[in-house]
Amino acid sequence: MQGTLFCLERNTMNTRRQLIRALGALPLAATGAGALAQAAPVTLLNVSYDPTREFYVEFNAAFARHWKARTGQEVTVKQSHGGSGKQARAIIDGLAADVATLALAGDTDALHANGGWIPKDWQKRLPQNASPYTSTIVLVVREGNPKGIKDWDDLVKPGVKVITPNPKTSGGARWNYLAAWEFAKRKYGNDAKAREFVARLYGNVPVLDTGARGSSISFAQRNQGDVFISWENEAYLLEKEFGTRFDVVYPSLSILAEPAVTVVDRNVDKKGTRAVAQAYLEHLYSDEGQDLAGKHFYRPTFAKAQAKYAKQFPKLNLFTIDKAFGGWAQAAKDHFADGAAFDQIYTRK
Repeated sequence: MQGTLFCLERNTMNTRRQLIRALGALPLAATGAGALAQAAPVTLLNVSYDPTREFYVEFNAAFARHWKARTGQEVTVKQSHGGSGKQARAIIDGLAADVATLALAGDTDALHANGGWIPKDWQKRLPQNASPYTSTIVLVVREGNPKGIKDWDDLVKPGVKVITPNPKTSGGARWNYLAAWEFAKRKYGNDAKAREFVARLYGNVPVLDTGARGSSISFAQRNQGDVFISWENEAYLLEKEFGTRFDVVYPSLSILAEPAVTVVDRNVDKKGTRAVAQAYLEHLYSDEGQDLAGKHFYRPTFAKAQAKYAKQFPKLNLFTIDKAFGGWAQAAKDHFADGAAFDQIYTRK
């Protein structure tokens, strides 16, 4: 933890030096006040994935207050949300994101591979591999659990309709798919059996929405499906909004989901927003940022907030993408690339 805090402190010091250099070029006010207090208002664009909407509404307001108190500068943060893969593609195609807060590191890696929007080692620039909060995948069922859903293998039973988004466009859907695959591989012994299991599961999926929020709407508002494979935080938002209409089922095995964040270097350097964009991401690691993450049902990464929200998050048997699938690059190649396992499974439906 000391090393992590040192890294964060060093990054903060670097950010302050960048801010001073950037503001040094501004003319002093006629009254003689420093340039810092005279800095023009700045607007950031946070391009994120579906279920972070509510969290970032509150976090953005908190950061704006923090930045105003610290520098005197007004900052407005605009939000863009959608399926994580689609959001990454939008940035590559020219959406002027200052920061990308996507669902998985694999989508963020695409920003480097397709146009050099960020450096290859972008995850080394912030603590915890640039993941200020984590989550996992759970199962949401209708009140009273009428289909008796207890674990992943219940999702392949005849007559069970499963709601999950499209892993070709949604980061959350990729976590869902891989969690189901690893469960089946461990239970039935090999990848061939896991492939059969996942094919049966997607045979029970009536519609593939492009993002997690779309699937949430299909399940909760359009009353489609018997079970919704969901981000943990999205599941609790449903429970909070709709009360007892839904129950959350924790499977016997799930995946440690690690959404990661980065400044989009080419954009912030062009727009002159690097200092405030970097400070924005660093604030996710502050006591306030970590507390807001827990409040919105993300799992904080620092001990103080973890302790505060411990009762909210059951201890789970979680595996990591690196150990189970060799990291995101390998998982994408094996499962989500054109013609890879998912395409082969789903086109056979």
